[in-house]
Amino acid sequence: MAASSHAILLSFIFLQLASSVLSHDGMAKKTVTYDGRSLMVDGRRELLFSGSIHYPRSTPEMWPDLLKKAKQGGLNVIQTYVFWNLHEPVQGQFNFEGNNDLVKFIRLIGEHDMYVTLRVGPFIEAEWNHGGFPYWLREVKNITFRADNEPFKYHMKKFTKMIIQKMKDEKLFAPQGGPIILAQIENEYNNIQLAYKELGTRYVQWAGNMAVGLKTGVPWIMCKQKDAPGPVINTCNGRHCGDTFTGPNHPSKPSLWTENWTAQYRVFGDPPSQRAAEDLAFSVARFFSKNGTLTNYYMYHGGTNFGRTGSSFVTTRYYDEAPLDEFGLQREPKYGHLRDLHAALRLCRKPLLWGTPGTEFLGLGLEARFYEKPGSTVCAAFLTNNNSRTPATVTFRGQQYFLPPHSISILPDCKTVVYNTQKIVAQHSARNFKRSKLANKNLKWEMSQESIPTTNEVPVNSNTPIELYGLTKDTSDYAWYTTSIDLHIRDLPMRRDIKPVLRVASLGHAMLAFVNDEFVGCGHGNNIEKSFVLQKPVNLRPGTNHIALLAMTVGFPDSGAYMEHRYAGPRAISILGLNTGTLDLTLNGWGHQVGLSGEKVRAYTQKGSHRVKWTGASATATANGTGPAVTWYKTYFDTPEGDNPVAVRLSSMGKGMAWVNGKSIGRYWVSHLSPLGNPTQSEYHIPRSFLKPTDNLLVIFEESGGKPEEIEIQLVNRDTICSVVSETHPPRVSSWEKKENELRAVVDAKSKAHLKCPDEKVIVEVEFASFGDPYGSCGDFIAGNCSSSNAKSIVTKHCLGKCGCDVPLDAGIFSKGGDVCLNMLKTLAIQVRCGREKHLRNSD
Repeated sequence: MAASSHAILLSFIFLQLASSVLSHDGMAKKTVTYDGRSLMVDGRRELLFSGSIHYPRSTPEMWPDLLKKAKQGGLNVIQTYVFWNLHEPVQGQFNFEGNNDLVKFIRLIGEHDMYVTLRVGPFIEAEWNHGGFPYWLREVKNITFRADNEPFKYHMKKFTKMIIQKMKDEKLFAPQGGPIILAQIENEYNNIQLAYKELGTRYVQWAGNMAVGLKTGVPWIMCKQKDAPGPVINTCNGRHCGDTFTGPNHPSKPSLWTENWTAQYRVFGDPPSQRAAEDLAFSVARFFSKNGTLTNYYMYHGGTNFGRTGSSFVTTRYYDEAPLDEFGLQREPKYGHLRDLHAALRLCRKPLLWGTPGTEFLGLGLEARFYEKPGSTVCAAFLTNNNSRTPATVTFRGQQYFLPPHSISILPDCKTVVYNTQKIVAQHSARNFKRSKLANKNLKWEMSQESIPTTNEVPVNSNTPIELYGLTKDTSDYAWYTTSIDLHIRDLPMRRDIKPVLRVASLGHAMLAFVNDEFVGCGHGNNIEKSFVLQKPVNLRPGTNHIALLAMTVGFPDSGAYMEHRYAGPRAISILGLNTGTLDLTLNGWGHQVGLSGEKVRAYTQKGSHRVKWTGASATATANGTGPAVTWYKTYFDTPEGDNPVAVRLSSMGKGMAWVNGKSIGRYWVSHLSPLGNPTQSEYHIPRSFLKPTDNLLVIFEESGGKPEEIEIQLVNRDTICSVVSETHPPRVSSWEKKENELRAVVDAKSKAHLKCPDEKVIVEVEFASFGDPYGSCGDFIAGNCSSSNAKSIVTKHCLGKCGCDVPLDAGIFSKGGDVCLNMLKTLAIQVRCGREKHLRNSD
């Protein structure tokens, strides 16, 4: 069989081998054991490729497609946390419905013929509100989180035991015929253990032994826990566990990698987060070359922090740079390059799991790691160039191999290179946000402004401002603080150009200030320094002056020691610039009100919106052209055309929350700019399952002022696909013969640009084609100093109107008019747009 490219070859190999790797019957009972080499399922050693997908960060309607794509990407394990605060928001009251349906999610994974790692925690961090702890736990008497503390251990064990029993009742552990093969207790406790001294040492031993005592029939793991007790396996989290992991704490335990970070989560104010597909692939190949047998991508699909679920300052969009983006679309080339890596590693399965390891140094920063069974042909090798900038040609077992910088070549027979981590043959893609014609037709915005309370409506009930976390109890992001002061005309500055200044020192996270119903300004901290000082000039008058502060949380903390002792909210308030000097208002007496009036009547629902008086949104724009602060906006829209994912673009707004048909799509904060001068996130996901055909209610609560008329409903696609292939040193013909039931394959010596449209679409336009020295990236290519004049016509001939196409990297085809790029290795870069056939355009 001849394959047209490495990508096609590896995809074919994966299909041939997947059945043998993933052929377990979802109802069959299986033992799960381990030794110092690997996990074993029913005595069979496994190479495990895992991805984190969190059930509440997507919707049940999205789960099947996410799991299908994960399996097609070469995964055979899905990892998820268990979210305590979702399941027990009120002590003793449980919720396992809708997005919280853990059982349904795990069953669905099993139906897709994949395994599960269940990270029970119950502390999870996960950039999730309070690290997964419900608020009520904070108010348990004499509690200290995550320590040898009886109140905490009681509640932690009770929840853990309940979850494990639920899994047992549903027969979801592998020995019962379910997909769960691993369970995790605690999470990265080593990071804070020293803060608790002996209480920490005793706690981690107690936690591990408690978990083992629940007798799940599957191994337990602890992430980043050097002193994991007894049979509990300590695992690695990080970007390069192949080089940073010192290994398990006992030779009887295998090397497992539970978090390989596919990028970096973002907080509001962050620039884009990136991690190259080549670096990810290198790290995985490196780990498997050094005795690793399980890697988990954190995240494989990040999804959305719906509602108020994200922790302090974390964006609503979570790990969008994962192989499957926030909308569940394949981020290429990361998705495809890792898929091809998994296929290549599966070809090495026998030697990796049963062979004897060896290492051969090939030069400075160069080495070969190999596994082979003496007396047989079973052999696999990993040729590594650790030099970050310098390529190399190495000799291994009598043959020469070219290694690009920072790369690993995989040889499943110790002879033939089937994959190099630096050479991407998978296609690329660019994401597009397109205005929906149907949804944006005749949008009519109405508004309703929150009333600014005074001490008349919110009477004084404390001498000082009450701590914000304890005041809201995580029932709302918002709380009003009110006070009043009486001033004589002699207290006020005599000159009109001099104004007193309101100063509020707050422990976080954000705040709006109002004086006599007038909005005077806002302030906020950030993820690094949550405390801030709001200082704004104010208009004061003789007589009674009313001051109202709207203090806000942007999620509870999710990490660190002594989380139960974190505080937020205003701490010191004063008026500066009075004739009588600074006036300290901290002890002036304060009133408190949790939540907004609109929240109380559920103005974001169809029923609740009728309890609010609405007016035309254009009636009361402020001087700077934006709407007033603390204002609710609503409109109705029809469901966008087609079946692509849906988003709402909120770049004209400031900060607040958004709901569609009564369901929160999360916090937005576009006014908090990154160092690049742009919002960290402008588009916010609206799952299609939230929509009905017409009259969808969109409600926005805007804190500081925005322009709702510029809000736009958008469709999201990755219909822009690209391929970039480059000439290299004279290619080798890669081949191996079928021996002992191994697959025979021959790789085409010539590279090809391979393109394939998603969702059965066809290539409707060739947007860019260059054979020469183009640069840029998919969606933003630029022709270099030289390029073949016929590149676009050749690509059009090969690709237009087809679901997919291969374009040879052949200088003879592109250089008929003469070689325009003499004495250089050339690159073929192609960008096409996919769509339905009715949109076909001849781009020649």
